[in-house]
Amino acid sequence: MAITASMVKELRELTGAGMMDCKKALTECDGNMDAAVEALRKSGAAKAEKKASRIAAEGIARAAIAADAKTGVVVEVNSETDFVAKNEVFQSFVQQIADQALVSSLNGGKNGEDVAALLEENGLKDALVEKTATIGEKLSFRRFEKVTGDCVVSYLHGGGRIGVLVSGEGAADDSVKEALANVAMQIAAMNPQYICRADISADEMAKLKEITIDSALNDPFSLPKPILQGLLDKAVNDKKWSDEDIAIYEEKKSNMNYLPNFLSTEAKNTLAELAMADKDAIVGNKIFNGLVEGRISKQVKEISLLDQTYVKAEDGKQSVAKYLESVNKDLKIAKFVRFEVGEGMEKKNEDFAAEVAAQMGM
Repeated sequence: MAITASMVKELRELTGAGMMDCKKALTECDGNMDAAVEALRKSGAAKAEKKASRIAAEGIARAAIAADAKTGVVVEVNSETDFVAKNEVFQSFVQQIADQALVSSLNGGKNGEDVAALLEENGLKDALVEKTATIGEKLSFRRFEKVTGDCVVSYLHGGGRIGVLVSGEGAADDSVKEALANVAMQIAAMNPQYICRADISADEMAKLKEITIDSALNDPFSLPKPILQGLLDKAVNDKKWSDEDIAIYEEKKSNMNYLPNFLSTEAKNTLAELAMADKDAIVGNKIFNGLVEGRISKQVKEISLLDQTYVKAEDGKQSVAKYLESVNKDLKIAKFVRFEVGEGMEKKNEDFAAEVAAQMGM
């Protein structure tokens, strides 16, 4: 029986399998659609094994919320290409995993956030193998997390490139749900690392301070003018610079803002080395400490959810904390989770057009 393009298209829509796999299955089954579907499923284990070492760093996040809105889960399932991530069969499967994770948590499942344990429930492991075969790419159930509270909401951004859960305590009416939904969008957009400054440990704050100090010293022209001038005097008087850079300095020093544009890279690097060598003395300077504290406060504001400027603030200044207080003074953020697909994973560079051409023998 002749295999037509419309038959291949139909089988692909039914299974999500690759184009060439669909054509092969139809050919082997003499055009019988049901038999072709079954053949694709039976080939699942072997194909999944072959794909085990491949990189799956695309994919989507999906969430599931309990009927009482007190429990939610978010999952990330990866594929090899963004093309598959947009496939309806794949998206439905990821939602199935999210729904099963929620059911497990509500039924007192002991899997917690154990992916392997969850996959053993209700045939999910076999389903993952089957989808890997039919879709034609390595699929990987990477992670999931549960959130509980008086009110839990979810938000998916970019078709599921980012998945967010946020839980509130103290109130749970419709205005609270709307506020938490707005905060979930804030989390997706601004990627805070903590709920508030108090959640940052002393060790993390010390590390942040050390990084801020070294960053400032390695950018001497951002230092307070008295400290910068001392470094410049040392570079010139102690002949740390070339004669050419010293001459440039003497000519341009009346306008310090433009001086870095004329100095050589070597001169600017030397200035940074002088600053680092004098680190102890500079750190003891009150003006410098004020600069450092200001930069730390700015960074904390960026990584602390409640300290961030609320993205919908009409005055452009209202913090998330003040926004929540305006909705309900008893409302507190208990926890949030933000999954961004592929974060921290290695991605391979591919020429998708070339791969398709190769498969088609072009």
